[in-house]
Amino acid sequence: MRLRVLVRTPSRLHFALIDLNGELGRVDGSLGVALDRPNVILEVRPHSRLEVIGERSNFVKQLATRFIKHYDTERGALIKVKGMIPDHVGLGSSTQCSLAVASAFARIAQIDEPIRSLAETMGRGGTSGIGVAAFEKGGFILDGGHSFGKGKEKQAFLPSRASKARPAPVLMRHEFPEDWIFVVAVPNVSRGIYGQREVDVFQENCPIPPEQVAETCRVIMVKILPALIERDIVEFGQGLNRLQDIGFAAATKDLSRPFVRECMSFMRRSGAYGAGQSSFGPATFGLVQGEKQAIGLQSAVQEFVDRRVGGTVFYAKGNNVGASVRLLKN
Repeated sequence: MRLRVLVRTPSRLHFALIDLNGELGRVDGSLGVALDRPNVILEVRPHSRLEVIGERSNFVKQLATRFIKHYDTERGALIKVKGMIPDHVGLGSSTQCSLAVASAFARIAQIDEPIRSLAETMGRGGTSGIGVAAFEKGGFILDGGHSFGKGKEKQAFLPSRASKARPAPVLMRHEFPEDWIFVVAVPNVSRGIYGQREVDVFQENCPIPPEQVAETCRVIMVKILPALIERDIVEFGQGLNRLQDIGFAAATKDLSRPFVRECMSFMRRSGAYGAGQSSFGPATFGLVQGEKQAIGLQSAVQEFVDRRVGGTVFYAKGNNVGASVRLLKN
């Protein structure tokens, strides 16, 4: 009997890192939402050797090797990459791909580990917990960050890739309204900040002034979260707009590409209730209501992007279920 595992992940938008000050003994904290597309789609089956076919094959092979070494499992597997989230654009590709590989190998090897343990093994979720929670259950997510200081989970301001902290605890997970849709532009500009440069950005810009952290918390607690619960897209969008100008986003604003800021402004002028940059971008999002509005804004933004730099524009709904991991026997 031949076994194979099919994995399909969400992607995610990252709205904010909440506290990069640390005076209260805790740092990070994140806000974001899982999207129904684009997706990492993998088919994995036992094989005589470790082989990867498809996009980002070297990266996927590195992830598989990490899992195999950690759990000392059989080394042979054929991995077919059938879909991939663009890397380093702000849509969470590395975390989703890491968890897709780990979940598939765990299922084949009959290793019963929760997603959060797999994330720790794969080195994900050490700053923002949005990607891990998006894979786990989807939805709109608020996480509580990490303890901070001597002898704590984190002792320095670091991005997820450079942090060894466990995935942050989820404080709130809520269904995202089905008719609230994001138009997402990925313009042909330089990719987001990553690697050593990302570490340097955290070191150079933190700690964030406490009054900026307080403003971020206020916007989330009394603007964004109530608007989500009450399904008030106008208030929710205004909150997203405000997050672009405070806290860590404000401290690192000069790092965003000029065209990304122009694209956000264009989306707002063209009917988006709120717009912003996901993580370090360049993925730019605009929030609308209903598919008709989404199609209209997508068309307008695609024309705007094509006139200037080129790129891809699509629309996506919230993913409220997380990743699909299916074991098939045939």
